[in-house]
Amino acid sequence: MNPDFLDLLADSHLRLVGTPLTGPETATRWLHEDAPFGLLAHDAADDPRFTYANATAQRCFEYEWEEFVGLPSRLSAEPDRREDRQRLLDTVHRDGFATGYRGRRIARSGRRFWIEDVTMWNLVDGDGVLVGQAATFLRWRDA
Repeated sequence: MNPDFLDLLADSHLRLVGTPLTGPETATRWLHEDAPFGLLAHDAADDPRFTYANATAQRCFEYEWEEFVGLPSRLSAEPDRREDRQRLLDTVHRDGFATGYRGRRIARSGRRFWIEDVTMWNLVDGDGVLVGQAATFLRWRDA
């Protein structure tokens, strides 16, 4: 867990979405280990790869850290759901963030589940460079 990266997640969220990423607890350990929501990030490549997944996201997708980080993020959705996912990514890239998304995802085991109340935002570093996108999902349930 890189505290500087978690600071980038939180700072970009506050700047673009306009609300804090965390509640009263702002410790990076809380975001990584104890947050009651999934938190994911991928890089800005043409075929983005996950660069971060908190413990909640790892449990939902059934991947350990070493398997998750580096995985192409498109593989989190089934092929017939990737167009919907891509529309979300394009909207966020254009507008800076999007809220209210709901999408079906696939876990490592093949279990399908819905992520709901998704907020996705661009990750922009201190120099204004787009380094990726991040998302929180507040709820999830089996499909």
